[in-house]
Amino acid sequence: MQLLGGLFITIVIAIFLGLGATWYTTVRGVSFGGVTSGAWTAWPKSGTQDIEPYARAAMARSGELPLGSGDGVAFRASGDDSGRPFDGRCVVTLAGTTPLARYWTLTLYDRDGNLVPNAVGRHGFTSLEIVRASDGTFAITVSPQARPGNWLPSGGIDRYQLVLRLYDTAVGVATRAGRETPMPSVRTEGCP
Repeated sequence: MQLLGGLFITIVIAIFLGLGATWYTTVRGVSFGGVTSGAWTAWPKSGTQDIEPYARAAMARSGELPLGSGDGVAFRASGDDSGRPFDGRCVVTLAGTTPLARYWTLTLYDRDGNLVPNAVGRHGFTSLEIVRASDGTFAITVSPQARPGNWLPSGGIDRYQLVLRLYDTAVGVATRAGRETPMPSVRTEGCP
């Protein structure tokens, strides 16, 4: 009888640990096969048949439609280059260049993947509308107050994430590029 009781408790613990780990990986976005460059991380296989099961479950949960490997790749950042999480009350600057791509978009989302509401209706930038320096570099400021130049309003929310989608690019599954990819630097400039 003691053996059956111990076996039952072991099975119950295993079930809770397994379900808990699965829930954590799908909710928190923890998956394998990521390509990281500074603050940016992408999962290039998410739009292929080789997608790993946890990434597939996270995509099914969020309802997000991933980019196919032939279309491009999406890089996400939820903190700056030093690992500090984005805070909507702070001033964050993205500066530099992007990998070679025919077209790119940068979009600001809340933690749940929704666009951040703001009075000016600006939620992102594209490679066609960004103001650049004469050397081709750019700087984008994310802050609650208006700034000159390329400004994205954070709305003062607690946490947010940035998604940089590169279309028609060599970065991804074919090249396995990551550490050498020229991604924009992400720095927190100031907080209240």
